[in-house]
Amino acid sequence: MRTASRGLDFRLVRFALGALFVIIRFSNNDRTDWKADMTKLYEPSLPKLMEAIATEASGMRGMDRRNFLKGGIAAVAGLSSVQMIPKANASENLPPNLPEWQSYLGRGVVAKPYGDPSEFEDLQRRTVPWLTADAASSISMTPLQDLEGIITPSGVVFERYHGGIPNVNPDQHRLIIHGLVERPLVLTMEDLKRFPTVSEIRFIECPANGGMEWRGAQMEALQFTHGMLSCCEWTGVRLSTLLEEVGVKPEGKWILAEGADAAGMSRSIPLEKALDDTIIAWGQNGEALRPEQGYPLRMLNPGWEGNTSVKWLRRLEIGDQPWHHREETSKYTDLMADGRARRFTYEQECNSVVTSPCPEKPLQNRGFVEIRGYAWSGRGKIKAVDISFDGGVNWQRTELGELVLSKALTQFRFKTQWNGEPWLLQSRAIDETGYVQPTLKQLRDERGGWSIYHKNSIHTWNVTESGDVFNVQIS
Repeated sequence: MRTASRGLDFRLVRFALGALFVIIRFSNNDRTDWKADMTKLYEPSLPKLMEAIATEASGMRGMDRRNFLKGGIAAVAGLSSVQMIPKANASENLPPNLPEWQSYLGRGVVAKPYGDPSEFEDLQRRTVPWLTADAASSISMTPLQDLEGIITPSGVVFERYHGGIPNVNPDQHRLIIHGLVERPLVLTMEDLKRFPTVSEIRFIECPANGGMEWRGAQMEALQFTHGMLSCCEWTGVRLSTLLEEVGVKPEGKWILAEGADAAGMSRSIPLEKALDDTIIAWGQNGEALRPEQGYPLRMLNPGWEGNTSVKWLRRLEIGDQPWHHREETSKYTDLMADGRARRFTYEQECNSVVTSPCPEKPLQNRGFVEIRGYAWSGRGKIKAVDISFDGGVNWQRTELGELVLSKALTQFRFKTQWNGEPWLLQSRAIDETGYVQPTLKQLRDERGGWSIYHKNSIHTWNVTESGDVFNVQIS
């Protein structure tokens, strides 16, 4: 009998612990949205617990079954009384009270082997539904208004696809290098990772960034006016190292880079760029490339049009002239006012934008304000950023961030006071070559109003007396 009693006691302990888990689990699952109802009780699902007791007792006989049912019900009742705690109102979590999350143990280690952002954050890419006919050939935008620092988290880097995201098996992926070379090669991912590596922080920008604004202010969100932009740390091998390995013939002047997506996305790249700073990358922000960003291999052409940084890279062909493929003839060319089109306009010109305040981040309080923003240039480092509160009549110099890197996002800040007066807020960047970000009028005088690409003109936010921010244009 003593042995049987100990066995029953063990079952009761085991069931009590299981019931505690079930109560906590169903408490969390059965509650409504905490934001919508801050006073909701953490109520266990008693019918489910009673069903579990009955299932556990079904394999017992006689007194064992009777005692287990009695003890199990008592255990559940005791545990339920402990867990039936009203959820605190927001005010109850404020000082001098202890917040509710300090009253219980939190999640343990490795509960999530790959971490997620907090449930209280809303950092996500967004798109404009009417922009393209199909999501497989479309674009999403980076939430610049919510970023902290110059590194864009991999999960919110803007997306641009021409044929959707291929699901590439890295063990079966190869990089072919052929054409006007002495020693053609077919390289596995492991082969590539044996070469000397580099890691650099560089921005990528779609040349159509801001393109919806060429003819007038359309988008009431920073994410949609400038969000085809990101900045990451990229790890890989210099293309110049691979070209030295294959031996480019003297007549080789151009490289065709081709991706493994359904569109077979390709661009012609001058050999001078390939020998300068092009990277064949497999790493992004300390981990493997995300599928959206070209896993397992992509080209990176720092400072150039984002679509030249071909994703899912499978082939490099060396030739003596450009290939004139679709994405460098009918697309990614700049229609001029006289009907001619600019081609191979690779370099992303000096640009900047104020990120706070912006339409998504209006001014909430009068008094001290720190104006913040980003500047970048495909020509090199940012030298200075000026700010204007009156639509460009007067300018003041801002303070640059701690990291000022070539062909990377650079933060700028300006401390001031806001007392409800309206602003026409602008920023103007200057890079290390002396190039000054143009006004919209200067850009239109030079290029006309029918282009889509390379809109890097000074941007204007109208800050109203209420603190709300609107997208406007000053001609």
